[in-house]
Amino acid sequence: MIRKITLFMKKFWFRITFFTIGLGSLIWFLIRVIPKPSRINYPCMKATTPLAYSFVAYLLSLGTFTFVMKKARERFKQARYVLATMFVLVGLAAGIVTVVNNDGFLKAATTEDLQPPQTGNEPIGVAKGIMPGRVVWEHDVNATDENCTNTSGDYWYMDKNTNQSVVNNMLSAGLHKLTATTSDDAAWDAIFKYYNSNHGRGNNGYQAGEKIVIKINLNGIWNGDAAVNTSPQVCHALLNQLVNVVGVSQADIHIGDPNCSMNDATYDKLYPDFRDVIYWGYGGGLTPMEESSSAVLKYSDGVYEHHIPQSYIEATYMINVPVFKKHHRAGISITSKNHFGSLCGMTSQMHYTLPIPDAHEEGEDPNDQYGAYRCFVDIMGHEHLGGKTILYLVDGTWGSYNWGHPPIKFEMTPFNGDWPNSLFLSLDPVAVQSVCFDFLYEEFDEDHPTEGTAFMSTEHGPFPHFGATDDFLHQAADPSEWAVQYDPEGDGSVLSSMGTHEHWNNATDKQYTRNLGTGNGIDLESPYVVSVVTPVNEVEYAAEGFELSSSYPNPFSESTTIRYRLAIPSVVYLKIFNTNGQVVKQVYFNERMVGNYSYVWDGTGNSGSPVPGGTYICKITIHNARGSFDMNNKMVVMR
Repeated sequence: MIRKITLFMKKFWFRITFFTIGLGSLIWFLIRVIPKPSRINYPCMKATTPLAYSFVAYLLSLGTFTFVMKKARERFKQARYVLATMFVLVGLAAGIVTVVNNDGFLKAATTEDLQPPQTGNEPIGVAKGIMPGRVVWEHDVNATDENCTNTSGDYWYMDKNTNQSVVNNMLSAGLHKLTATTSDDAAWDAIFKYYNSNHGRGNNGYQAGEKIVIKINLNGIWNGDAAVNTSPQVCHALLNQLVNVVGVSQADIHIGDPNCSMNDATYDKLYPDFRDVIYWGYGGGLTPMEESSSAVLKYSDGVYEHHIPQSYIEATYMINVPVFKKHHRAGISITSKNHFGSLCGMTSQMHYTLPIPDAHEEGEDPNDQYGAYRCFVDIMGHEHLGGKTILYLVDGTWGSYNWGHPPIKFEMTPFNGDWPNSLFLSLDPVAVQSVCFDFLYEEFDEDHPTEGTAFMSTEHGPFPHFGATDDFLHQAADPSEWAVQYDPEGDGSVLSSMGTHEHWNNATDKQYTRNLGTGNGIDLESPYVVSVVTPVNEVEYAAEGFELSSSYPNPFSESTTIRYRLAIPSVVYLKIFNTNGQVVKQVYFNERMVGNYSYVWDGTGNSGSPVPGGTYICKITIHNARGSFDMNNKMVVMR
């Protein structure tokens, strides 16, 4: 009996599946659309309507075929051959329609409104960073074990599958390239000074006692050990930098995903070496997250507001460490989506601001047109979220195909069927997500060998190709693209450009306008990306890329002008020392283009008070594509 049932299922499985899904789609269509016809535009109805239509067409065609063939048989028996032949022809036509519609049923379920190919090298917004618009892409195939099975005893997060030493080196190298420095301590000093000088905190590095929060992504814990989270090894490398290079007290560091209790894999990796760090969660060794006393995040469309962790408000700095992955509602899940884990209370209520709010099931109207309100812009600009972030570090050592799913190997070059083995670093929140978007858009298209578009669902589909996936990046970069006035604190102070957005020229060269020397957009720093540097009148310049002229007047009593000339775009630091080697004045400049510059020193120190008479040394240090260099001049103050 069982064998007969099995044979029946094997023989008729497609018909059973067809009738079950077709009938279900028709019933769903009638329930949803008849009471409210506007629901025909919902993404769930875009998926089910073709199925329902195909099913109805199939039934009508099959019914017609059966009816006319019966009539044809009757006419043949009556020797009415002409009429019988006409019935046969009509029946054949109906049969063909049945078959065609049956095939169309399968194809209909694979369609979705996707955006067309992106236009490259059209930057918008104002680039941010020590080297403006720079995104560093570190890739090392030795970071992970290509043969990891990600099964019991061989999970992705284990030390045997993620090489801590390689990850350490990747992070260190990335920091150097991001800041155009040659040591870890110099890199961090540059990062903190860049942030502080741009937030009204003076040209200062890290100060003892200042708190740092690290937002990682642990959403995968809901789907078991095989699901990817921020790599424990990346977390360890970052803590090692902060504690042993910057000198941050462990007790001043908070790390975790506020809406998730830290998992054992991450805690067990970090705790032995960093016992005094604050780990969020519940249970032994973990500290419960405390939410802010009031809802400090005010969404600019006026619909919702959210509490955030109190530790965010108390912190001076934040580091954002998401996982490199796509998402079935947002299209991509990088640094902005990572902060859904920072929102206290329900985050699902914010789905209406994403491109596909209902994730192919049911829900609000589709939101896949440019110029709609995007909560990510508020999150990126809020004073205690993006506003405190000193570093964006995207963990692409593994990467995944959705919010809480297993890692997946990437097919595009240079990954070539291996785990992505990458880190992406930036000080520009728009640029880093734009670059990650381009990678995910290229990798996960309709023809992806492991994904495809068959039955678009939360498990499968070219999510980065959703319409308006990068709309929030347009708006974060350029206020002229705004759907609303973005004011995430609700205090009347609206945001300005938070970075630069553009798409690369193509997936082979991966060049942006700063790589090409054609604009002021993104600079993707990687051995795989060729950057064009065209110095102006290079022969006239010192080999280091700049020259420092003698200050004038010298000696001076009231002020002197310090002049220097840059051969290529450079970040500039100016320091003035007394004869005891103490810094009496320091000034940090953002990236400056090729040309002549001057700085007038009025003889005052950092405190604003006049310095004593005597001899002083002016030291200018620059960081550029060639490296880091400095030159000195003597000055005499007459009192």
